[in-house]
Amino acid sequence: MSDPTQPSVPDFATRDPNSPEFWDERFERRFTPWDQAGVPSAFRAFAARHRDAAVLIPGCGSAHEAVWLARQGTPVRAIDFSPAAVAAAREQLGAQHASLVEQADFFTYAPPFAPAWIYERAFFCALPPARRTDYAQRMAELLPAGALLAGFFFMGATPKGPPFGIERGELDALLTPHFELIEDEAVDDSIAVFAGRERWLTWRRRG
Repeated sequence: MSDPTQPSVPDFATRDPNSPEFWDERFERRFTPWDQAGVPSAFRAFAARHRDAAVLIPGCGSAHEAVWLARQGTPVRAIDFSPAAVAAAREQLGAQHASLVEQADFFTYAPPFAPAWIYERAFFCALPPARRTDYAQRMAELLPAGALLAGFFFMGATPKGPPFGIERGELDALLTPHFELIEDEAVDDSIAVFAGRERWLTWRRRG
């Protein structure tokens, strides 16, 4: 029986989430069940505690949070490797802030500033599990000592994805060589695809 809380999946031609075309198809056909279409409360609370701290948002999708930060006057750069996602984000941002979104590959991208924090929102769980070590290494390279990796992590293994969930022990083993966990909070406003399986985690780059 189908789950009425989950949208039916169209028949897509591209099945490899490592490919920009995978995400282009989904944005072009407006199949984005991971998109909250707003700014989560945990993000707002964290950003308020770190006001004016420069933020990098990888895998930004429609970039609702980047819009919110830009309007607060916070330095922000959002990236996505899908041209269709970047187009959607720039539409959200409008002409005044469209340049804050770039089409780029996170694993090779050099931001124009040293991020005080990097926001994780449905980027890690969009990556095939084989890229997780690359993710941890690149985060460690981008964040200076004391800087933060903060956001939503989708917990619990999934047989297929995206989203690809991760067991908590595996996540800890992946990140603790580079980062110290300093915040771990429940999430009470998840959208359907993530409901009951998200944690807001803040990791501080080790010195």
